[in-house]
Amino acid sequence: MGKTKRVLIRAGEDDDLLRADVFLTGRLPEYSRSFIQSLIRGGAFRRADDAELPEGETLLEEELSPDDDADEAPAGEIIKKPGAPVKGGAVYELTVTEREQLNASPQDIPLDIVYEDESILIVNKPKGMVVHPARGHADGTLVNAVMFHCGSALAAGDDPLRPGIVHRIDQDTTGLLVVCKTDRAQRSLAQQLQEHSITRQYRAIVHGNIKQDEGTVDAPIGRHPTDRLKMAVAKGGRRAVTHYRVLERFGSYTYIACELETGRTHQIRVHMSSIGHPVLGDAVYGPAKCPVKGLQGQTLHAMTLGFVHPATGETVSFEAPLPEYFEKLLEKLRAGRSGGPS
Repeated sequence: MGKTKRVLIRAGEDDDLLRADVFLTGRLPEYSRSFIQSLIRGGAFRRADDAELPEGETLLEEELSPDDDADEAPAGEIIKKPGAPVKGGAVYELTVTEREQLNASPQDIPLDIVYEDESILIVNKPKGMVVHPARGHADGTLVNAVMFHCGSALAAGDDPLRPGIVHRIDQDTTGLLVVCKTDRAQRSLAQQLQEHSITRQYRAIVHGNIKQDEGTVDAPIGRHPTDRLKMAVAKGGRRAVTHYRVLERFGSYTYIACELETGRTHQIRVHMSSIGHPVLGDAVYGPAKCPVKGLQGQTLHAMTLGFVHPATGETVSFEAPLPEYFEKLLEKLRAGRSGGPS
């Protein structure tokens, strides 16, 4: 199965004005120039103004997990021309996906469609479904289902594995996603994400008793310093802001609403863990052993999604009710507020 990795490269002074494809081929001789050119044209190469390389290093490679996707376009100019010149001293990022055995094809998989018109499709994603084909998840994804449902009426985008996709939620997170059926819609929604104008509100149950009624976590998120498949609050990471509000307290647990100001990989999970309140069921950023019998994956639900409709210009908002497992867990917590569920 194809692997995906992020490569950070600092251009030397001697590289100034060198063609991008020549620069990358020289630093990454394991890849052909034609393959490098295809990556550049596909939008996988950018000037990484928000990235830092350890002192003394000129190249850093990081393997990415299937959920490693930020909702927003990263800072720094995306370079799509192989002949574009690089600047000496600048740091560049190349995302390399080896896809010889990885394709996206239509599959007849049921979809929970909240709304659909000629421009967009709003889907309520179930727990356990990956958004797009990736290492370890070649099929059975939301993209496979959407390709079957929409046929040719789906935005192509720059990535053949992510047609119509502008933002993502983790495999075990439930809730709303917008899929773009036209290129115009995809450009509009991508721009709104970049401008932080899309409303994304979540519901979560977290460990511990949050004493304050509301708060904000404004802490940069980057790659974990020792576990490269995880994210962490990290100096030099990308700015990330999560607003939260307490809805109910259950002693050992707190039910909260979260609103994203930015969209980083695993943002809510990382931020809540960083303040001592990891999301219940999250074995990556919380306790390895879940205290709730039978619960698999984090109790995190993308409930509300609002944006300016790309075709009409009207502000629209959609809501997905809590999934059944989440509601039952809340009922159990309410029945025993003095302690936690079992």
